[in-house]
Amino acid sequence: MDISWWQLAGFMTILLIPFAISRYFELGLNKDMLYAVIRMLVQLILVGVYLQYLFELNSLSVNFLWLVLMLLIGASAIVSKAKLSRRLLYFPVLTGLSIGLFPILWLMIVYLLSPEPLYSAQYLIPTAGMLLGNCLSGNIVALQRLFGAFEDRKPEYEGALALGASSYQAALPFIRSAMQQSFAPILASMATTGLVTLPGMMTGQILGGVDPLIAIKYQIVILVAIFVTLTVSVSSSLLLSIKTAVTVNGRVKGVP
Repeated sequence: MDISWWQLAGFMTILLIPFAISRYFELGLNKDMLYAVIRMLVQLILVGVYLQYLFELNSLSVNFLWLVLMLLIGASAIVSKAKLSRRLLYFPVLTGLSIGLFPILWLMIVYLLSPEPLYSAQYLIPTAGMLLGNCLSGNIVALQRLFGAFEDRKPEYEGALALGASSYQAALPFIRSAMQQSFAPILASMATTGLVTLPGMMTGQILGGVDPLIAIKYQIVILVAIFVTLTVSVSSSLLLSIKTAVTVNGRVKGVP
């Protein structure tokens, strides 16, 4: 069933609760929360209007350009939030996201969903957005942990170099640690899905009248796709970042 705009406006009055919490505990977040809510509303409404146009147009070139734009903005957001050198790391992160996204997206569209045409915006854009959106936080955590380790564990890194290790060998423990911390949230989420949490896509399908077992199949596909995309994009981004930001003699560039 549809939700009227008046119903949506009435439901949003519950946002007064976090604002009250912020004020009571003097968190100083009211301005940030107001900005985030307004920006969310404006962006989602504009995107909704644009997606209606995009679905009707259903052009291969426009759909591909939109995918490229999503990748460019996603890579920019990752490097910006990680507070690292955009000049050094933007291309490695963008490449890592592309390596993680396109094979899984192709497999889902061609093998599972098989829309007509294959580049149907109704399937292509939301699926890509879901995969990319879940990769952002993982890549941010991984890059922060990796380059933070170069500062926090500098003696360990320099000691390995002094003993004859290559820059990659000396950085490998940091890469492993960054991957482990990046993958931990999604592993915890997957382990508790169904018992503790019911994911949004599955809940939305069930509320829309879809058979629960069909909704579960789609949710399994989405969780597996997100997990694989995340692991591939994070590992690719880290390895490419090491090649870009660490010189042959082990000097690390781009650390704030």
